[in-house]
Amino acid sequence: MSGDVAGEPVTAYRAVALQSACHAVNRAADAAASRDMIRAAIDRVHDQVTATKRFVGPGLRLVVLPEYLLTGHPIGEPLEEWCERGALAAEGPEYARLAEIARDAGVFLCVNGYELDEHFPGVYFQASVVFGPAGETVLRYRRLNSMFAVTPHDILTRYLEVYGEDALFPVARTEIGTLAAIASEEILFPEVARCLAMRGAEVFLHSSSEVASALLSPKNVAKLARAVENGAYVVSANTAGVHGTGLPAESGDGASQIVDHRGIVLAKAGQGESMAANAEIDLAALRRARRTPEMMNLLPRQRFELYAPSYAGTSFYPPDSVRPGETARGHFAATQRRVIERLSGDGLI
Repeated sequence: MSGDVAGEPVTAYRAVALQSACHAVNRAADAAASRDMIRAAIDRVHDQVTATKRFVGPGLRLVVLPEYLLTGHPIGEPLEEWCERGALAAEGPEYARLAEIARDAGVFLCVNGYELDEHFPGVYFQASVVFGPAGETVLRYRRLNSMFAVTPHDILTRYLEVYGEDALFPVARTEIGTLAAIASEEILFPEVARCLAMRGAEVFLHSSSEVASALLSPKNVAKLARAVENGAYVVSANTAGVHGTGLPAESGDGASQIVDHRGIVLAKAGQGESMAANAEIDLAALRRARRTPEMMNLLPRQRFELYAPSYAGTSFYPPDSVRPGETARGHFAATQRRVIERLSGDGLI
């Protein structure tokens, strides 16, 4: 492989969608016990990432972890409680430890979890954070579509005042290509991937915890579609079971995969903890395909001016619907019900 020296551009390298088990913190006795479980989870990640690097070889440059691997997801806990139990501080010890793992293994490491923000006390965001092989933070993406958690869109005016438009759809231009993150069921929202592709994204890092299926489930269809639509790789890591929630643990277990820019599945894991979903990311082939005039090169064929007026003149789910510190967990479902009622009344659904 060319460009094996750290920091030099590469034309091809290996990536892995690391399928790991999640041990949820919901039933931990208190916040301190939750933090102990998070630390143990990070230790497991360290062991698995470094062992995977030894097995796959020095060409491994990118590791994507599953969704909320360190904590599991909230199950009705008030927002303030989950801030204490399952959310990480951006400059806190957990992120520092994850950065060390990326540095120790010499890889780009994408982790997804819940995080706090000093500008928005009382709420948390679900974030995908990418650490580089020097331990630096190269990307922070905060999920924009969620059924049960606060997103930047829910506090959009203030969020833009603090971070600006560029924070909504960030990409990282690195020696292993232009990286972008997509969280969980956001793979079902084509606009998210498209906005990232507009900014040059070549490799989508998809952290998920989903019901695994050998069938063409909605998420499996979406992974193929997002790859083809945007001429981009999708590295999709699913959990190897979620333990400690009361649900059958293996419900979200298996089918981590890597899809290339043609929509071809290059590698796919079965069930259980696994690094089987590893494959070559061929940036040279991707860029060659993007620069070739042909029917299936869809990205440069996009006519965005046709669609822009429809988007600009339409609002379904409202922005700025959350007041930090004043919003209860039931707000999100209630808001969706109101949107459905309005759209139904307008004859749109």
